[in-house]
Amino acid sequence: MQSFSKLLCCLAFIGCLELHAVKAADDTNLGTRKAGSDWPGFLGPTGNSVSAEKGIILPWPDAGLRIVWQKQLGTGYDMPSISKGRLFQFDRQEDNARLSCFKSETGEFLWKFEYPTSYDDMYGYNNGPRCCPVIDGDRVYIFGVEGMLHCLQATDGKLLWKVDTKTEFGVVQNFFGVGSTPIVEGDQLIVQVGGSPKGGEEVPFARLSGNKSGIVAFDKISGKVRYRVTDELASYASPVLATIDNRRWCFVFARGGLIGMDPASGKVDFHFPWRADLLESVNAGNPVVVGDRVFISETYGPGSALLKVKPGGYEILWNDAQKAREKSMQCHWNTPIHHDGYIYACSGRHTGNAELRCIELASGKVMWSKADLTRTSLLMVDDHFLCLSEKGLLLLLKVNPKKYEEVSRMELNNQEKFPAAGMKQRALLEYPCWAAPILSHGLLYVRGKDRLVCFELIPEKK
Repeated sequence: MQSFSKLLCCLAFIGCLELHAVKAADDTNLGTRKAGSDWPGFLGPTGNSVSAEKGIILPWPDAGLRIVWQKQLGTGYDMPSISKGRLFQFDRQEDNARLSCFKSETGEFLWKFEYPTSYDDMYGYNNGPRCCPVIDGDRVYIFGVEGMLHCLQATDGKLLWKVDTKTEFGVVQNFFGVGSTPIVEGDQLIVQVGGSPKGGEEVPFARLSGNKSGIVAFDKISGKVRYRVTDELASYASPVLATIDNRRWCFVFARGGLIGMDPASGKVDFHFPWRADLLESVNAGNPVVVGDRVFISETYGPGSALLKVKPGGYEILWNDAQKAREKSMQCHWNTPIHHDGYIYACSGRHTGNAELRCIELASGKVMWSKADLTRTSLLMVDDHFLCLSEKGLLLLLKVNPKKYEEVSRMELNNQEKFPAAGMKQRALLEYPCWAAPILSHGLLYVRGKDRLVCFELIPEKK
């Protein structure tokens, strides 16, 4: 997803789980493609939707990229994660949340883990997971839309520990459920939980108070709580880690603003308020860290801001809050990408008013904008962007701060050009395509409403 603001929460956990291990594999690498890298969590190995892989096909053939495999999915919005030749997809099948493990290069099924869920989205969005799996060595972590946090063995899906955050911390189903993917830092799993005092579940849309569980760090091996900090409620942005002047930071764009903290101890350095006055407003795009500057953006009101951070505080370099119109950037659920002093992202709350934009990071000056693409998500690789529209148009764009420069396109929403395998009168991708593309070992993965498709973007060298 790059992640998005259409998201998750609520469950009466029924205690019982089902494990289907159809091919227990050892911890060896199942992949054969040696060049490239794994994609172990949200927005990739560097957490910014940027891939270091090289050698993409330029331009694309008229018939499009070669489809390696495709698969029907259950309900959900999230992308898979990939490690050691294994692809982990989190979705929902009827009343079970399900983590499935496949061979990433072939789509061959390995095993699945399921647990019961009764989440029902109050805004009418689908009831599946929003958070992608997080892989750390031989463990994989999943955070369900209803608030169930599980740690599993990556080779066979064996349950290692679980926490019901809804029950333990009083998480209320505000808006679209749970949708902030956790991160691993050292021996800790850092989770944006955002619980409330008892009684809050009776008024799910009120401006609830917190109970010092805005951010919770768990021991990644045992699941025990290491620390819990802030009264913030949860957003749909994921925590972001960075090193600034030899010091580790964790930045969390929470419900009410940006938190800067020490990820090891949980000590909070600052809280920068940044949220629209509307009750039904959310923050969803991840913070973007560039040196000692942090860029944040939302679409419901104030827009964007650039901060210069330091231990114990921050300086505002510029912000959109005082602009009635012509805001620099208003990201909805997509995370912006920084490159050489410029920010690239989709700006706009609705399908009709969304624009792909490039702005100057230092000033917020709009360099160019491209309308009529609907809402889009980006993956940067080899001096190009893979740009996926919410309606299934996949574009290859040259990274260029001076102009919008399209190289190739694939209309994956066109049933005649790209039919879904085994599905009559179905296009390869159907709305909504809200999750950003991912790339691992030369293979590009995109998803739409209920289908995951794997393309060869970088050919193997013979």
